[in-house]
Amino acid sequence: MKMDNLEKLWIEELKDLYDAEKQLTEALPKMVEAAATPELREAFENHLEQTEEHVLRLEEVLEELEIVDHGKKCKGMQGLIKEGEDMMKEATDDFTRDAGLISAAQRVEHYEIAGYGTVVSYATQLNRTEIAEKLQMTLDEEKEADEILTEIAESKVNVNAA
Repeated sequence: MKMDNLEKLWIEELKDLYDAEKQLTEALPKMVEAAATPELREAFENHLEQTEEHVLRLEEVLEELEIVDHGKKCKGMQGLIKEGEDMMKEATDDFTRDAGLISAAQRVEHYEIAGYGTVVSYATQLNRTEIAEKLQMTLDEEKEADEILTEIAESKVNVNAA
């Protein structure tokens, strides 16, 4: 598709986020399994549930926009997940692995925050208020997940890894 206007760019960004979220639903169970700190495991489990909701929310948005082709591959998320997998393999103790998992997860969160911030802005500009509100809910949840990871890192994991 040629992206010659904001609406077409917006749709491509939504499709990219959809694939990113789908990839994340596959990666998070591995992160749950690898995490040693109970609070981190719980945070990943909770975020998996949220991510599944994000996928459904994006499906609703794409359906509302009558977009049936979701076939875009999010190469950015693919790279972030690969880096996280490499980090998990290279860590030699639980706390260092958990610190690496948090680092990888926060990179993912920041990537998603940037993406959702963009699509909310585009939706607002395109006067798609209801869609902007749905996407803003996801953006808020991504920010909250990032804050939870920071709290776990600073209060437990990084202290133990040091």
